[in-house]
Amino acid sequence: MKHIEKAFEDNSEHEIRIIRGSSGKHYAQIRNGAPFDVFLSADQLRPRRLVEEGIAEESALTTYAQGQLALWSRQNDLQLDREYLLNTDNYNVIAIANPRLAPYGQAATEVIAFLGLNSLVSKRLVMGENIAQAFQFAFSGNADLGLVAYSQALSLNRRGQGSIWLVPSELHQPIKQDMVILSDSAAALEFAAFMKGDVVRDILLSGGYLVPEGAL
Repeated sequence: MKHIEKAFEDNSEHEIRIIRGSSGKHYAQIRNGAPFDVFLSADQLRPRRLVEEGIAEESALTTYAQGQLALWSRQNDLQLDREYLLNTDNYNVIAIANPRLAPYGQAATEVIAFLGLNSLVSKRLVMGENIAQAFQFAFSGNADLGLVAYSQALSLNRRGQGSIWLVPSELHQPIKQDMVILSDSAAALEFAAFMKGDVVRDILLSGGYLVPEGAL
């Protein structure tokens, strides 16, 4: 979002104010009247609920990205993969986002269930309110591993920090991310149009996201 913010402001008279938080928390705030102009969710469910509830127009709804899940450790040179995760002797604590609030957390629980690890790791999980907090647990060393957004881990990995495994997409449901416009302000409409352009597409792809065909 920082890259998108700069690219937009370099070509617009408008400025962006980014409010970070879990998709579930933002959804609740919007329902309670929070004055957001655009909602960039990490899932599809909550933006579509806003449309169903009459808070947003269906024409203002679009899928802007598809997230990817990664297993990450702050330790360098670990051979992270499925077998590493299956061998619970390798770690004590795993950080995930709260699956009730954050789509990446839901994806993480799906991976754990798919691999048959529920009973083995249930007492080893530490949950962040959102994916940023979950990543912070792993980054600080309070968790040995984190099932986090690939985009978070990738930026550090490119600087030679930590070990990373891109979790195969077949281990969890797709993390399709929707955007919805909540106001008809000129700034909101301009930003929404910008999000559909090639500049944002390139930023998302280089940042570790997938862009669903025909989404932008």
